[in-house]
Amino acid sequence: MFLLAPEEIDELRADLTAQSGLRIASIDVDFDAFDFARTGESLVDRAVAYSMPNGDRLVGIGTAWSASGSGESRFTDIADRLAALGRPDLKAFVGFSFLRDGPETDVWHGYPPAEVFLPRIGIEQSGGNTRLTVIIPAADQISPTLDLLGSIRHPEWIQVLDPGDHAIESHPPVSEWAASVADAVDVIRRGALDKVVLARSVVVRSTEPVAILRVFRELVGQYPQCYNFAWKSDDAVLMGASPELLADVKGRNLHSNPLAGSAPRGEGEDDDRLIAQRLMNSSKDREEHALVVDDLAKRLTPLTTALGFPATPSLKQMATVQHLSTEIEGELSEGIGILDVIDATHPTPAVGGVEREAAVAYIHDAEEIDRGWYTGGVGWVNGAGEGAICIALRCGLIRGSTTHLYAGAGIVADSRPDAELTETRLKLTPLLNVLTRH
Repeated sequence: MFLLAPEEIDELRADLTAQSGLRIASIDVDFDAFDFARTGESLVDRAVAYSMPNGDRLVGIGTAWSASGSGESRFTDIADRLAALGRPDLKAFVGFSFLRDGPETDVWHGYPPAEVFLPRIGIEQSGGNTRLTVIIPAADQISPTLDLLGSIRHPEWIQVLDPGDHAIESHPPVSEWAASVADAVDVIRRGALDKVVLARSVVVRSTEPVAILRVFRELVGQYPQCYNFAWKSDDAVLMGASPELLADVKGRNLHSNPLAGSAPRGEGEDDDRLIAQRLMNSSKDREEHALVVDDLAKRLTPLTTALGFPATPSLKQMATVQHLSTEIEGELSEGIGILDVIDATHPTPAVGGVEREAAVAYIHDAEEIDRGWYTGGVGWVNGAGEGAICIALRCGLIRGSTTHLYAGAGIVADSRPDAELTETRLKLTPLLNVLTRH
């Protein structure tokens, strides 16, 4: 059964045909955005599915327009290109790497330093309403896109799916990573840094190709309070369930939610409550969290006319881990948009360190892995400077039957290598469990 009826395709065709230049047509639909993604993503080389904690879902397949940037000007470059389209109402997907010059190995082929694109076919699901939008570039014919759209069917239900068997490797080996944590602690105690985030990778090699949309739907179902994303580029998909909002901008209203300081969830309510209280009272975790919040406040103040946040962090609890959390609210100055905010704040101390440039240089020299878009960002933006972008955490890069998972921990003077290793294992759990579930 096709997702769209012939009459709906005809309605879109009539609207598009009556336009010139960049042609845009929308209709209301009654199917789930992720059902569309599940069957449509295989037909194109670029697709994104994105869900937010408020229940909103965005899906885009194909490319109507795109721009990329690299180096120090990457965010201003893509912001200028998007604004120049003259369509501030259109939502575009945006993603970027941890490092300003982008990924450094072929593992991340297809993921540039920063990229923004308008999908050829997009779906926005919000507040019980679902809207499908088709965008046709001025130089393109209408029929190929509508023919593709008309060919998409309701996904078939597969009751039992064999995920295959799995071999799991740590990169670097856990003993080497723990030694790197001890080295970082020595550097911090000598006063060269206040904090640095060290990451590691786990590579999962499966005997069967990863069922992308099955894994993504399970992530969304198990972690609805997260920003769930799946970004396909050619034969790879970056997928994750991030708990951390880098920035949300509506009009001139800014919201950010930095997380730093972590602990496991307990077994039972009493144990969980005790662990949470220890986290709230931990001087090590409170110091780590304060470094993040203070740095963000310092970088956001020049961009805002008002900025506020509570003096004491709260708890943000996920299924396997809980974090110290601070909600930052502000009003942006005239002419400041979300990509200006990202330019000023990324990478935050939650994923880089303090001081920022010294920490990023230390990470570049000390880490054996290529972070790529891990600890970068994924989300949506528009030409008016609005958007919502999460930090790309709790994520993995899937290519066929091989998945590179990533996790990190914030290292400060009181860090212990064994505790930081445990923290990374907790952060690897969401996607690792879904990938290897039998």
